Amino acid sequence: MYIDEVGNSDLGSSDNPLHRFLSLTGVIVNLGYVRTTIFPQMEKLKTSYFNSHPDDPVILHRKELINAKPPFESLKNQKLKNKFDSELLTYLKNWDYTVITVCLDKKAHKDTYQVWRYDPYHYCLALLLERFTFLLEQKQTKGDVMAESRGGKEDKRLKKSFLTLWEEGTDYLLPERFQNILTSKQLKVKPKSNNISGLQLADILAHPSRNEILNENNMLDRPLAPFANEVIKILQGKYYQHKGNFFGKKFI
Repeated sequence: MYIDEVGNSDLGSSDNPLHRFLSLTGVIVNLGYVRTTIFPQMEKLKTSYFNSHPDDPVILHRKELINAKPPFESLKNQKLKNKFDSELLTYLKNWDYTVITVCLDKKAHKDTYQVWRYDPYHYCLALLLERFTFLLEQKQTKGDVMAESRGGKEDKRLKKSFLTLWEEGTDYLLPERFQNILTSKQLKVKPKSNNISGLQLADILAHPSRNEILNENNMLDRPLAPFANEVIKILQGKYYQHKGNFFGKKFI
């Protein structure tokens, strides 16, 4: 599972509408499939539109793509942008992966729990790992977790949170459930600059998924963008579901 974070875990900033929400999106995919399908097809896309080279690979970033910032300035050409968007959406639809997004209203969390509170990141990660564990158990397989690096102090926080869940479990899952299904007690934390296709895929999907959840709860302050709407349509077939139960989206 590749994790991308939208927002921050600072409760002190939760009264600011721009920093009110924290979401974690996990993209679950078979590693063999990443190697044989997602990675080569993503590289082909980047080479075709942005002259990506193996020695200096272009890294997909949603924000820079949307704003046609370097190295994506070719997308200022509307005809080329339309072609790229169409090709990317086709890949997003055809690739085989499962998505889980957990979104926390930090302001409500802070206002509800005046004395004792979960760390927002830990709270979201716990819910994400619970659902990931359910999926792995249903598939009778094991899995690993990787998150995007945010820097020294942040990375330590992510790893500590993951290790605590591994060692102590949650209110709903004993630690043995995590230990039996996760291949490592250490969270892998790597920068997108390592050209990890799973992290780039999570980056593309995380913001639209988070905005879909906020929109459903009447908490989005602007209309959904046209491209985000197209991604959201695709996500409906990618969210984690099992026997009629829907586990792919959680708003706290």
